Amino acid sequence: MMDVSLFSQMLGDKAFFDLKKMRYKYPESFDDFLKALKEIYAKPLPLFGQNGIPLVYLDHYVGVDFRSVKLLLRPQSERYGVKAAEDEILSSSAIESIDFSRDSIRSILTGLAPRDEAETRILGQKKGLEFIANPANRITEENLHLLYQMMVGDFLPVEERLPEGAFYRNDAVYVVSDRVEHTGIDSHQLPGCMRALMAFIDREDGINELLKASMIHFYLAYLHPYFDGNGRMARMVHLWFLIQKGYQTALFVPFSSLIAASRKEYYAAFTAVEENSRISSVLDVTPFLKYITEKVYNQLPQSVVDMDTLSLYQDAVKEGRITPKEASLWRFVLSNYGSAEFSTKQLERDYRDVAYGTIRNFVQKFHSLGLLENSVHGNRNRYRVQASQLK
Repeated sequence: MMDVSLFSQMLGDKAFFDLKKMRYKYPESFDDFLKALKEIYAKPLPLFGQNGIPLVYLDHYVGVDFRSVKLLLRPQSERYGVKAAEDEILSSSAIESIDFSRDSIRSILTGLAPRDEAETRILGQKKGLEFIANPANRITEENLHLLYQMMVGDFLPVEERLPEGAFYRNDAVYVVSDRVEHTGIDSHQLPGCMRALMAFIDREDGINELLKASMIHFYLAYLHPYFDGNGRMARMVHLWFLIQKGYQTALFVPFSSLIAASRKEYYAAFTAVEENSRISSVLDVTPFLKYITEKVYNQLPQSVVDMDTLSLYQDAVKEGRITPKEASLWRFVLSNYGSAEFSTKQLERDYRDVAYGTIRNFVQKFHSLGLLENSVHGNRNRYRVQASQLK
């Protein structure tokens, strides 16, 4: 039986999520520690990896900031934020070293026709966001295949496309840098694993929904069911699950931007799960949950429009101080710029169909209402939605 004080010491060790270091640091107690960890803390998931290795997680080791939950549950009048969609497409593609122009993304999101192959691919990403934003499109194998084809499959060279009539790859796939980083699960196991994933998505199991979205993200990337585009699909399905569960603001936040900003840690979290599994004989997804919680979920309140600002706006509407045209401009600013700066000229160009004088009056009025803040750049003013810490 393991000494309780030593067990507590090992639980609090900074190297806790690196089992190789833990085994080196506590050679005599490591096996007992691992056994106790599995028996006391590890929660099994109805999912399996290569050769039937089970997935588990340690539910006491990750906690989502309540402010993030509150933010993601905020109702929205639009399907997705244009600025957030722009950042999502740019960042999710950049994570996989796909270089899209921000101007091209903005052009497609505003409804212009594609001018070249890159913009046609961007249009596929836009269609994907529109698809998952519709709550009627539930997560099924058929819908997942539709999403994959519109976002990735239709743009691949012939040799990387899925076989006719197949939902998943029929051959091996590898993630390679200067060595093989990851081997996708055996293609013969894929159909069963994907059916298990769909059942897990549908199951009411009491798991925190933000953590469950992260588990789905990890598992889809781990399985690597496609020859290409697995990371983009994993991140998109993460958002899709949140939308299905009523987290309407999931498509109004800088989700993949936060991952792109910590890309090294993102990949390190995947690696940690697999390297630990060689020692523990389970796929403990907790290092990945910890990464998403700390680097994505708990960073969201710092990156979005403050709730108090939105309440101030609602009060002004109730008091009759805001016209329908101004309300339309305000929704456009929230959707297209989020917390980013903009100029009156930029707003005039992007919004179209409105006189410059109307734009100027709008920003001046909303600045006086405390809804917009401004900064001076030379002899020019730039504006942004008034921001403060989310309560």
